Amino acid sequence: MRRSKWLALSLTAGLGLGMVTAGAATADPGHRHPQSNGCQISADGRDVQHVIYLQFDNVHFTRDNPNVPSDLEQMPHLLDFLKDNGTLDTDHHTPLIAHTGDDILTSITGLYGDKHGQSVSNSYRYYNPDGTTNSASSFAYWTDGVADTSVPKPSDSAPTMVGPDGKMAPAPWAGYTKAGCDFGSVSTANTVLENTTVDINKVFGTDGPQYAEAKADPAKAQADYVGIGVHCAKDSALCAKGTPSPDVLPDEPGGYDGYQALFGAKYVDQAISSDGVVRSTAGTPITDPKGNPGFPGFDAMTADNSLGYVAQMQEAGVPVTYAYISDAHDQHGAGAGAMGPGAANYTAQLKSYDNAFGNFFDRLNKDGINKSNTLFVVTSDENDHFVGGQPTPANCDGITVPCSYQQIGEVNANARGLLATQQGVTTPFQVHADSAPNFYLNGRPGQDDPATRSFEQAWSKVTAVNPITGKTDTVSNYLADQAEQKILHMQTGDPLRTPTFTSFADPNYFVYAGAANCNATCVALGPAYAWNHGDFSPDINTTWLGLVGPGVRHDGETGKVWSDHTDIRPTMFALLGLSDSYTHDGRVLTEFLDNNARPGNLRGQHGRDYQKLAAAYKQLNAGVGAFDSATLKASTRNIESVSAGDQQYQQGTAQLTALGNQRDALAGQIAKVLDADAFGGQRMDAPQADRLTAQADTLVKQAQQLAG
Repeated sequence: MRRSKWLALSLTAGLGLGMVTAGAATADPGHRHPQSNGCQISADGRDVQHVIYLQFDNVHFTRDNPNVPSDLEQMPHLLDFLKDNGTLDTDHHTPLIAHTGDDILTSITGLYGDKHGQSVSNSYRYYNPDGTTNSASSFAYWTDGVADTSVPKPSDSAPTMVGPDGKMAPAPWAGYTKAGCDFGSVSTANTVLENTTVDINKVFGTDGPQYAEAKADPAKAQADYVGIGVHCAKDSALCAKGTPSPDVLPDEPGGYDGYQALFGAKYVDQAISSDGVVRSTAGTPITDPKGNPGFPGFDAMTADNSLGYVAQMQEAGVPVTYAYISDAHDQHGAGAGAMGPGAANYTAQLKSYDNAFGNFFDRLNKDGINKSNTLFVVTSDENDHFVGGQPTPANCDGITVPCSYQQIGEVNANARGLLATQQGVTTPFQVHADSAPNFYLNGRPGQDDPATRSFEQAWSKVTAVNPITGKTDTVSNYLADQAEQKILHMQTGDPLRTPTFTSFADPNYFVYAGAANCNATCVALGPAYAWNHGDFSPDINTTWLGLVGPGVRHDGETGKVWSDHTDIRPTMFALLGLSDSYTHDGRVLTEFLDNNARPGNLRGQHGRDYQKLAAAYKQLNAGVGAFDSATLKASTRNIESVSAGDQQYQQGTAQLTALGNQRDALAGQIAKVLDADAFGGQRMDAPQADRLTAQADTLVKQAQQLAG
């Protein structure tokens, strides 16, 4: 979910939690479908006129209760569309840590968090000069600095989207706008304004009407300026209908001068709707909870609202649209409290999502926007792990018999109190509260510092009595020090935001830092939330990817290819005949493409060489691939070890560091070869592919040997 349970609302004023208000269910007067001029997204004779990219927040293909149909099973309009017309990859994976911010940004850039800057999300901490830490939101506009509104000026000067060189990471819309395509963004992370403070000041300045409105009426300013945007191609006729602002990307490779954008519904709606009103797929005007027309809030971007904006943009001639759809298992506009699989409100929300997709596809078909001329890409950021007791009745299916839960909610664990009472550790620290908590010890000690080592060892022993099961659990499952965080792509170009270490907790637990005692209980159910993510856990890290459109194979549901979020961008760009100014961390999923839709180098026998190397590369470099999974286990054993002079830790960490450096060098070499083969016309030869594949397999085996 986009909501940070403890911090985001205070960090980003106007983030938005409301629902659409009721209105007259009338259709937009006259859907339009003008042809976009100058947009080059067809390759090799394919007729691609539209790109529709949709990314859910925590919507599952697999069942969380074996008796209850999964989220996608309860959305047959979407599920059948993907399975009947293209490929639904069910062996798709997240990076680490698996959160909405990191996962969406990884998906839309094709880069892991160490290269786009948000590996720790949906908020993160950064060190101040005095050794303390502050918290910042991951959700900020692409060109923003550290998004911490608790101070007048953050002490950390790095960009939110920091690349390895300390500059802003490349923006995902630039590849489209440089190809002459307007890029419409509906609530997609950091490609739109995210709040009414930092972002509005950055884009509009502090001397205009937007700033004044944000000061006087933040709710109205959110509806007007946050969450919706169009990044314009040069000479865009559509953007000229609105009120464009400069689209500034000072660090964009190759430059980005002379581009403009429409920021906010106030300026987008007038350009895409004949009456200045955008409606949901049910025909209801989209407004915020106070009735202000425009953006209703991120958690209110339910399927009907997001898809309504996508359809309206496409009909108005915006050929490329990216959209976020909020999760279906939280109570959107229906009161507080978590819901479990098969709960009546959960089932009702999934039904409303299914209806929205039915209306969406019908509407697009009437507009002539369909699988014959449109690339549809649909995925979910991550799965999440349900925390709750057994449902009643035991045989409930959620469809004919609703499920109810007497015990529900993540298990909140106060790390500071548990460490103090169980281990006698009172070392000052802060934590990025999460089921994958990132610990920041005051003073920024190194990973070899005795204070760090004693703290890590103590945390590895902390236990809690689970109030649902009554069993005593070890709270932490896995531990990553800074050497392992580097391997997991969790160290960014900003060293001030590098955690001292990361714990991947038991997925039932949400870890926070409260009082350094347990006078108030240190372990309790948190009934407002029951769906944990961030962790290293198969039910969280395995998700799904759907592809439909010209050049996509009709494989239906398949688990034949191991993929992850970095593979989405290069696969899309290969189909569209586009290229980026940087090397992707992902690979083209040629297994899901018709032979004649693959880049020219990747057909026939050479294509099979590419696939073999690409498969080995994913297991070597992906955050939850074989190499990283093995090194995380080895890291955990090293950190937990107690030996004379700490020799086991020192030796084990030295081995991991050396192996990680070898991995980084080889993975970087393979990534360049794969990208050049797919996009640069530089065909690798078979012996080179075999040699690199063998080297990757060898490093994976060495990591697995370290893991025991």
